Amino acid sequence: MLRPRLDAPIADEPPNSDQLTDYDEVHVIHYVILLDAERDRVAWEDVAREALLIDPDREPARARRAYETHLARARWMANSGWQQMLRAGGVNDLRRHAPD
Repeated sequence: MLRPRLDAPIADEPPNSDQLTDYDEVHVIHYVILLDAERDRVAWEDVAREALLIDPDREPARARRAYETHLARARWMANSGWQQMLRAGGVNDLRRHAPD
């Protein structure tokens, strides 16, 4: 499993696959942020700006599309992708990289 990175570059859209991808592994932190923000009813514009690093004032269509597609991917991860991550040894790998 690839190490999750908060500073990983964000694509305009995440992969559209029924399989766990390298992009998912690297961006799992972003997915959690998106799900938490949705639960807390944070405005999508704020999430796009802060988590996806896309300014919705300058690029509203791109920001909205990135937000919606990444949130959909985050939901997929929460519902089924996490099982693939566990099978791939993702949790053990995350523990190996955790700060002491």
